[in-house]
Amino acid sequence: MRKGPIILLVGTAAVVGWIAPGLEAGNGRRPAASVNPVEVASREVRQDRRDAWLAGETVLPREPDGHFYADAMVGNARTHFLVDTGASIVALTGADAQAIGLEWDDSDLVGVGRGASGPVYGVPVRLERLELGGFEARDVEAAIIPEGLDVSLLGQSFLSKLSGVRIEDDRLVIGPVS
Repeated sequence: MRKGPIILLVGTAAVVGWIAPGLEAGNGRRPAASVNPVEVASREVRQDRRDAWLAGETVLPREPDGHFYADAMVGNARTHFLVDTGASIVALTGADAQAIGLEWDDSDLVGVGRGASGPVYGVPVRLERLELGGFEARDVEAAIIPEGLDVSLLGQSFLSKLSGVRIEDDRLVIGPVS
């Protein structure tokens, strides 16, 4: 019996056994044992964003705390917002207002709204430009809330300029500026 073909067969089987776990199955999917749920979720989020962009929309995922957050440009500064459909206007924390170059004095504080714990005091301002996901609004009514606000709020003075804001499952979908 010749040993050459047998050695070749055993060698080939060893190489295939070593390489095969990294190969994708013929259907383009990896074997179930090697699926990484974080990788799959990340791929789905990227696909959702691509689909939304093509549809002229921006999609924000619901965060574990149940809220929707967005990073928007105010002037030339990136600002982190909680999307608050119940807020009449955009409300900036003191730190965010300073980061975008807004200044105020405590003597400028006036009643700008009413919150769960009573009157809210702030400094009324107008934002020259607020941009989120390619949608831009100009001359947006806002207020600086120097104390008592943990995160800036993206309220109706911006949201109402969009052609649509809707919640679908665990996603907030916003449309273009009208």
